Amino acid sequence: MRNDKENVIIEKTINFSLSIIQYCEVLEQDRKYVIAKQLLRTATSIGANVFEAQNAETLFTK
Repeated sequence: MRNDKENVIIEKTINFSLSIIQYCEVLEQDRKYVIAKQLLRTATSIGANVFEAQNAETLFTK
């Protein structure tokens, strides 16, 4: 079932990920490659996890 209503959680996670991407670019300019890479992976995975949870199908049926 498709829901076309605005989803605040999805919107906030996308904005958060975009902010983190910009910050990681600053870290890379300062040669902080390891922390930038780790931060980028963890912060952007939040959006993927939320999206998956929002679109999850139940295994149980009535």
